[in-house]
Amino acid sequence: MIPSYFDAYAGFDADCAANEILCPGERALNAAVLCCDRHCGGNRVALTAVARDGSSRRFSFEDLRDRSERLARVLREQGIMAGDIVAGLLPRLPELLVTVLAVWRLGAVYQPLFTAFGPKAIAHRVGTSNARVIVSDAANRPKLDEVQTRARIITVADGEAVPPGDLDFHVALGRAEPGLAPVPRGSEDPFLIMFTSGTTGPAKPLFVPLRALVPYVIYVRDAVGLRPEDRYWNFADPGWAYGLYYAVAAPLAMGRETLFYDGPFSVESTVAIIRDHGVTNLAGAPTAYRLLMAAGPQAVLPVRGLLRAVSSAGEPLNPEVIRWFDEHLGAPIHDHYGQTEMGMVLCNHHALAHPVHPGAAGFSMPGFRVVVVDDDGIELPAGVSGHLAVDLARSPLFTFVGYHGMATPSLGKRHYFTGDTAELNADGSISFVGRADDVITSAGYRIGPFDVESALVEHPAVVEAAVIGKPDPERTEIVKAFVILHRGVEPTSALADELAAHVKRRLSAHAYPREVEFVGSLPKTPSGKIQRFVLRNEEVAKQREG
Repeated sequence: MIPSYFDAYAGFDADCAANEILCPGERALNAAVLCCDRHCGGNRVALTAVARDGSSRRFSFEDLRDRSERLARVLREQGIMAGDIVAGLLPRLPELLVTVLAVWRLGAVYQPLFTAFGPKAIAHRVGTSNARVIVSDAANRPKLDEVQTRARIITVADGEAVPPGDLDFHVALGRAEPGLAPVPRGSEDPFLIMFTSGTTGPAKPLFVPLRALVPYVIYVRDAVGLRPEDRYWNFADPGWAYGLYYAVAAPLAMGRETLFYDGPFSVESTVAIIRDHGVTNLAGAPTAYRLLMAAGPQAVLPVRGLLRAVSSAGEPLNPEVIRWFDEHLGAPIHDHYGQTEMGMVLCNHHALAHPVHPGAAGFSMPGFRVVVVDDDGIELPAGVSGHLAVDLARSPLFTFVGYHGMATPSLGKRHYFTGDTAELNADGSISFVGRADDVITSAGYRIGPFDVESALVEHPAVVEAAVIGKPDPERTEIVKAFVILHRGVEPTSALADELAAHVKRRLSAHAYPREVEFVGSLPKTPSGKIQRFVLRNEEVAKQREG
């Protein structure tokens, strides 16, 4: 008989959790109040912002309230009202957090734009959302010149001249008065709009309701195991769900400090930040953890014993990383699973007592029941691979209602099908087996092959393209493109580099093909659909033979 650890929280009271995490007795909610205003008093630190040179600034909840009230007034002057969408094309700067809170203060909806996105990816997202204002930093502002949008642009210029027609973020902030009252909203009203990659079309939009703050907080409390005495650093970028949900919304809703580092990942900077800021609770993608491991024990010696809990999300964690962290850092590192649509739901919880099965994604988070089912939705016994799904009737904290303006076949009456395959273990934990679709997971980012293929065929040399994830020991997968060229075009290494650079510029710096192979044909179904799985299987076979 399988132990019922994964079902141990079936009696979880969602209403009690909501009353505890949100405002008790309040029907009118505001995300800026929940994540900022109610924690003012005592000058508690809300944000430590670390610059690339290692210098840092600290901001209290009062600081963020004052700045976000001023920016909210600026946005109100631009006509932003409750329900309107404001996009942020910002790196991990204090201005990002001020922008998010200002948008929420107005009852408006925040849309993250990853700073590695190129004009094509940005254009699709702001065109689909109809964002009325875009807040950008000076470094990313030129991308917007290639985006057709009616949105008003506010630029964080830091003293430099802003483009004609833009508002200067800091100048406008300095002229605005604080004290703008927060706009009340309901628990089902959206406060975020996110986009998730797919296989057969552009990134799909979904709205996130205010009540999603409840499972976000429960994840950080129970799975990440954040304690009042912890110094917490989630190094995921807030341009993506894991960073926005769990480095911004959840810790602030708990009244806890978060940390931003405005710089690229490196082993040296990571070790320095953990050491200099006394980080005890760390979260992020396994690619970074594998790079720490690759640097060797000597590189992490200065922080041995400092980390109390480490959490990994975005792609399956390699068991050897778990062993290495325990041996050389004295830190337990736990694997977690989730999606943009629903947040994290399957975890090895730092703060809950249950067995930790090496290599397993863990157990259902309180408020959810995650199951493995067959094609008919019947739950499967241990040891049999099937669809990883959410039991909707027994998951009161599930908030996804479907993609905006699109059919959502994965969301049925009884289950939400994640599109991934998994296996129930004898101890009740669940192990991730693989994706049931063609979405590529590289360095923690989910990349839709359709988006990359679309960017490639925009190049005048390309007739057709297919993109897959090629297994890679460091990044889990890398993007590999198979390209058919127009007649007379020479397939050269220089052209391959040119195509990679084209995708990087047009689409995203994280989604470009690291390998390009020129081919004469592509495997297809009788109806003409590209069979990416054939190409992927061939790549796996080549690696085994090599």
